[in-house]
Amino acid sequence: MLEIDNLWVAINGKNILKGISLNVKAGEVHAIMGPNGSGKSTLAAVLAGRDFAEVVEGSIKYMGRDLFDMAPEERSKEGLFLGFQYPIEIPGVSMVNFMKTAVNEHRRHKGLEPLSASDFLKLMRDKKELVEIDSKLANRSVNEGFSGGEKKKNEIFQMAMLEPRLAILDETDSGLDIDALRIVANGVNKLKRPDTSTIVITHYQRLLDYIVPDIVHVLYDGRIVKTAGKELAVELEAKGYEWIRNEVDRS
Repeated sequence: MLEIDNLWVAINGKNILKGISLNVKAGEVHAIMGPNGSGKSTLAAVLAGRDFAEVVEGSIKYMGRDLFDMAPEERSKEGLFLGFQYPIEIPGVSMVNFMKTAVNEHRRHKGLEPLSASDFLKLMRDKKELVEIDSKLANRSVNEGFSGGEKKKNEIFQMAMLEPRLAILDETDSGLDIDALRIVANGVNKLKRPDTSTIVITHYQRLLDYIVPDIVHVLYDGRIVKTAGKELAVELEAKGYEWIRNEVDRS
């Protein structure tokens, strides 16, 4: 589904990602862990098509296509979803209108007819129940006046509505209490299918107690320095990132 080969990315002339290679297959959940400044969010931004970073070298293929040939909106319509670390507010734009426009644009891209008002509201009602989001949130402007936890729940609701093939969740657990973390993680788990994949970017192992990864990568100083199964997250939580620094220094 996603093939990253020798990816080098710079911001303001400074290399942030330094030769990352990563393959994500359909049905897999990959976790990317690492300390602040290691390049995790930069990788998410490059995948989504944000333009503040410069791709210096390397390639990314998504569903067999060159990702760099696709504009951000096309990536979205082709099923790539980014859950933001800091979701923005859009005052004056209701969640209903925002999601109806997004869903119908995705349907149009696939050659499908737009949903009628009644069918859309039924879909919205079903997805709200699936991810346990309060109906009051879905009836307000996008993220306006939402708490940090409510914004993250709203991201998962949007993910449920759009049904992406590849979801990239950039530190979705930041700022969440235990109850909100459980709700967000349960929503992600309910949306998992054999033909979809998820990349979870996080500092902490606690999220991975709920969203269990197939593969864990440790990103340090712009490089993937360790890859293993879910047990790597537990080991990293116990030993801390200083352990990784020492491992890198010895190698």
